[in-house]
Amino acid sequence: MRRAGILLHPTSLPGPYGIGEIGPYARTFLRWLDAAGCTVWQMLPLGPIDETGSPYSSPSSSARNTLLLSIDDLVDAGWLLKDERPFWNGSPHQVDFAAVLAARSIVLARAGARVAKQVDLDAWAHARPWVRTWATFAALAEENGGQWTKWPEPLRDRHPEALAAAEDRLAPAIARAIGLQWLFDQQWSALRDEAHRRGVELWGDVPFFVSGEGCETWVSRSLFRLDRNGSPLAVSGVPPDLFSEDGQLWGHPLYDEDAMRADAYAWWGDRMASVLELVDTVRLDHFRGVAAYWEIPLDGTAKDGKWIPGPGQALLEALRERLGRLPFVAEDLGVITPDVVALRDENHLPGMAILQFAFSTPAAFGDPYNHEFIPHQHRRRQVCYPGTHDNDTTLGWYQASSEKVRDQTRRYLLTDGRDIAWAVLHAAMRSVADTTIIPMQDVLSLDGRARMNVPGRANGNWGWRMVDEAVNLAVAQRLREQIVISGRLRPGASRRG
Repeated sequence: MRRAGILLHPTSLPGPYGIGEIGPYARTFLRWLDAAGCTVWQMLPLGPIDETGSPYSSPSSSARNTLLLSIDDLVDAGWLLKDERPFWNGSPHQVDFAAVLAARSIVLARAGARVAKQVDLDAWAHARPWVRTWATFAALAEENGGQWTKWPEPLRDRHPEALAAAEDRLAPAIARAIGLQWLFDQQWSALRDEAHRRGVELWGDVPFFVSGEGCETWVSRSLFRLDRNGSPLAVSGVPPDLFSEDGQLWGHPLYDEDAMRADAYAWWGDRMASVLELVDTVRLDHFRGVAAYWEIPLDGTAKDGKWIPGPGQALLEALRERLGRLPFVAEDLGVITPDVVALRDENHLPGMAILQFAFSTPAAFGDPYNHEFIPHQHRRRQVCYPGTHDNDTTLGWYQASSEKVRDQTRRYLLTDGRDIAWAVLHAAMRSVADTTIIPMQDVLSLDGRARMNVPGRANGNWGWRMVDEAVNLAVAQRLREQIVISGRLRPGASRRG
């Protein structure tokens, strides 16, 4: 089925409390998606963020980002009082993650504590073993700092006596953390039910690697290539590619593939099952790591790395057995080799096509209208994007491009470039690819100031927010017209909305 959707992380939603939430404004956005004829809402990872606000460097691959909890919904449900709502007078256009955390931490702790006192959470937490583990880790991190490798040795190495004493000492903090995860589950379940009622699928995202200072490496050290103190023996990254001419040094620890295989990839199965409690489909970030990933020595740069074999088909077979299907989109960007293509196609996974790359990569210069991402080269089992969260907005990309790139873009799209974001949107909609996903910034024709992420830049990412006025019926109707024309409207839906 041909379909269309929007890429927008919940943190980018409008609202009065400094960060987008999963409450009233998220429900308003679902109504907007319905009016526009969209049937997919794609998001970034939904786990806790790191100190820079990055959802791709989370301290947990299972826990949920409770900064997304709706303050107003907590008030309406009685978990907060009206006068306990956090005051916010910062920018409505950008998330200040440090300020938001400072403003919300006390408020959310109150809500979590009230839940812990009033709700019997034992059965709920027992059905989700990761919850208590995360809550214990979060309480210990609050007590000892976020780097578990620097905790006192008995806690770092998970001595049973030390853990038992910590769980007793930190019982209130652990209970609060469990309560907050329960609140997220309540609010998210309501949002997901509303999405499905409107015929909208929720798409999530899973990074291939996990944080070296995260809960998973602390709990499952034997599954990672770590030394006796928990530090990585080598780290992750990528070689030079379309996003960075110097490559990228990500710094995650690498997996111990022998240990993962001996465990029948149960850790991966648990991880994916947890994410699929939230979303319908998962974008597998850095899918090429399934075939092979880039190992960088501790004292090296990204250019000093080498490819080492990944888990390959064995992982995908284990996930199929655990989940019953493979509800994945393969992020097959970067340095893609035949083994990556074979894994993708043999498992019938859709890949990705990025229109910005079709016109602006070195490969496009020799034969600018025969690049693999040019619309007439697309495949049905593919997801077409003007750009992703790692790209500039289409308008920002066009403004920053050379005249050569702008000229060949205009020629192909038959446009004068004055409404370039929508000219590229038109091409994405008319792609033969079954699914087209448009970043919300491009629907709003925003320039590079609305860019979500610059790969390789450590700070200043992830903060863009749209204003309340942007979610309006006129924009929805304009988008719906393109969805209708390109045959992407859900069967049975009104062509007029």
